[in-house]
Amino acid sequence: MTLAAVVAVAMFVGVIAYALFAGADFGSGYYDLTAGGGVRGAEMRTLIDHSIGPVWEANHVWLIYVLVMWWTGFPAAFAAAMTTLFVPLMLALLGIVLRGANLAFRKNAETFAQARFFGAIFAASSVITPFFLGTVAGAVASGRVPAGGYGDPIGSWINPTSLVGGCLAVTTCIFLAGVFLTADADRTGHPEMAQRLRQRTLVIGVAAGVIVFAGLYPILHDAPTLSRGLLGAGLALIVLAAAAGSITLALLHRQMPATARAFAVTAVGAVVAAWGVGQYPWILVDQLTIKQAAGADATLRGLLVVVALAVAIVLPAFGYLLRLTQTEKWSRT
Repeated sequence: MTLAAVVAVAMFVGVIAYALFAGADFGSGYYDLTAGGGVRGAEMRTLIDHSIGPVWEANHVWLIYVLVMWWTGFPAAFAAAMTTLFVPLMLALLGIVLRGANLAFRKNAETFAQARFFGAIFAASSVITPFFLGTVAGAVASGRVPAGGYGDPIGSWINPTSLVGGCLAVTTCIFLAGVFLTADADRTGHPEMAQRLRQRTLVIGVAAGVIVFAGLYPILHDAPTLSRGLLGAGLALIVLAAAAGSITLALLHRQMPATARAFAVTAVGAVVAAWGVGQYPWILVDQLTIKQAAGADATLRGLLVVVALAVAIVLPAFGYLLRLTQTEKWSRT
């Protein structure tokens, strides 16, 4: 494996981490949006605040990591994507900012009406942000980002592959969030809420599976390079995703949400990994390979040193933060 490929793999590991950690974070917005009013709605939102409150900003470290790696290690590809896909990227950025700000505003709202207003913005932006990020992935994977940049600012991300990518991003985020929230409600002694979340997550899980496999049909016609990779090198990962997703649903049905979390993470991680493997060795499909887009070797080596430092410094702190959130309890009072 070349130096450029090693850096690309390290960058894509960050993509998978962001899809998993921030994905579960974003997906919680759907449950906030559909929690309803009254006491039951307030209890659901309290659970969401407890589950994501300590880590919701920390999850974006993975996005920063990916963007810095992409910009520094593969500057030509980064410039091409930024100039072509600035519309969905700006909409995703707007969603991230609105989401974070309104979660904080809701917690400190002076009236119930204000809390509902800020909460609605938080929930809506939590859903639309992964959609636009998914359309970006679809644009890159379908070969609609020219090597020189400045491609079609609309058609590049409004197309079958991008729409599949956006819908897939939203449903997998909601699925992950549902599994984690169900486990959190069960762990903290709220069986009624855990039951409601479990039933909804089962439905979302089936929908996510349908989108994954039904989405292969438009991709076959719209993104032939990606589809060949998915049905070739990525096929084992797709099978793994199907198996892990099925086990997750079975464990939820048997009311074992804590165990289901590991399989849900495996299922979503395998789907994202299959997408990356499917487009290898392209960084911009049909336009630029990883080798062609790579920066100087000295820069790539420097990036790997930074990755090693991040693994040694950031990961233990991030893991400890997650551990703390999984030992805290909350109550209705």
